[in-house]
Amino acid sequence: MTENVWSYRPAAGRLPGTDLTGYKVEAADGGIGKVDKHSDEVTDAYLVVDTGVWIFGKEVLLPASTVVSIDPEEERIYVDRTKDQIKAAPEFHRESHLDDAAYRAELGSYYGVGGTFGRF
Repeated sequence: MTENVWSYRPAAGRLPGTDLTGYKVEAADGGIGKVDKHSDEVTDAYLVVDTGVWIFGKEVLLPASTVVSIDPEEERIYVDRTKDQIKAAPEFHRESHLDDAAYRAELGSYYGVGGTFGRF
């Protein structure tokens, strides 16, 4: 895993400048939704995934370090967590959590990379 949860792994196939909005997101055990928003900034990269009906229309914030690979031809992003792990993550509310340092720290701890939270 990377040193920073908010950075892509070198092998993930990060595509700087590519709009990932609408890409399907696949957990280790199946689809979880589509990318609604993303950032590919170094040390602040993430995906906001609209889960649709899977967990009652909620959104989840996934740090870039969870991304295993990106397939631009299929417009799919593969992450290394199961649906249950993603569902159990700290609840995300776009209007209050997108720029909230405490939430980012909590999420970083949940996804587990030794307390390095980029600029937060």
